[in-house]
Amino acid sequence: MTTTSSTSIANEYKALQAAEASAKASANSSPSSSSSSSSSSVSSLNSLANNYTSFLTLLTTQLQNQDPSSPMSSDTFTSELVQFASVEQQVSTNSKLDSLISLNQDSQLSTDTALVGDTITATSTTLPLQNSSASLSFTGTSGETVAIAVSNSSGTIVKDVVSTASTGTNTWTWDGTDNNGNKLSDGGYSVSVKTVDSTGTTSDVPFSVTGTITGIQKGSADMLVQLGSASIPMANVTNVSSSKTSSSSSSSAGSSSSSSSGTTTGS
Repeated sequence: MTTTSSTSIANEYKALQAAEASAKASANSSPSSSSSSSSSSVSSLNSLANNYTSFLTLLTTQLQNQDPSSPMSSDTFTSELVQFASVEQQVSTNSKLDSLISLNQDSQLSTDTALVGDTITATSTTLPLQNSSASLSFTGTSGETVAIAVSNSSGTIVKDVVSTASTGTNTWTWDGTDNNGNKLSDGGYSVSVKTVDSTGTTSDVPFSVTGTITGIQKGSADMLVQLGSASIPMANVTNVSSSKTSSSSSSSAGSSSSSSSGTTTGS
């Protein structure tokens, strides 16, 4: 992918504006503040107990003050008692399921910890900057105008670029500097990739980000992969490349063969 000096300034500007707006929106969309399902079940049980106590108090008061010549029907409060018992059973069942899910997550956490140090590819708008380096990849067509915008957690655009894609897989690598050349701190940044056609219509460009796993933690709904101070849901991970295997192979072959390095490009 090479930087372009396209004559279609207007379309490039539209693509850049669209990418910046998308990156800002991603940064400003705060994560869900909902509690875990386990906490929700405990809260539901507590609420149910309070309501049940209130119901019994009201029922007892009503029975004590009813008209002896026209006593209230037992069908109504019997039905209420049955409903309370049914809800209590459902909440209790959910609580037990939460416990099973938690045990399963603990087991998965133990297994996934072995991934620490590996490199992953994930579909996420979170771009992990690690050791002043971050990269993303997308599929493009020859001559396609592509705009990339990066925002910090405050929704401020810190980096943007307009480039011309080549056919096949394109990789954009960021050195962690902003538009003014200042070095930014490592962490999770929001990123967006947009393209624009000849009519000036912008659209999303699907992309994936790359990072090195530094930890695994339990989230409210899924396991989270930690990439430095950035986190991505495990469900978003599309590929894992083990550095351990390659390091072992390299070490074994090092004593019997010389090494060479180079750079290849392709689609």
